[in-house]
Amino acid sequence: MTVDQISVFIENKPGTLAELTGIVGDAGIDLRALSLADTADFGVLRLIVDDPDKALELLRKAGFAVSITRVLAVPITDSPGGLAKVLRILADEGVSVEYSYAFITRKQGKAYVILRVENNELALGILTRKGIITAADENIFER
Repeated sequence: MTVDQISVFIENKPGTLAELTGIVGDAGIDLRALSLADTADFGVLRLIVDDPDKALELLRKAGFAVSITRVLAVPITDSPGGLAKVLRILADEGVSVEYSYAFITRKQGKAYVILRVENNELALGILTRKGIITAADENIFER
């Protein structure tokens, strides 16, 4: 399974991130994870939210360049080596990870890593064969 990730091209200036997160928060959209990669002038903000379609619409209306990308949300043990185990499985099968970021959940001892890979279906098949079941959008927002 994959989840929707919102990617936003943002200007690197004071207040831009506050404005964007304010739009999402004011709309009652729950933010689960984010990653920000920047350069001197611009950055790419990646978000996992509970209502990606609504977030996409609101951010576009506010003038942001935004898109949705399907990524893997892989549950890992929130302990040393949990991430390394998953990454080793993929590496051993020749799957390259383009980028990743992680977040913890409300469940004790559980975390998720978001993985962007070249071929989601290939990576899903490999992980499933190894007993790792990826999460769907609704799973990462369980309380």
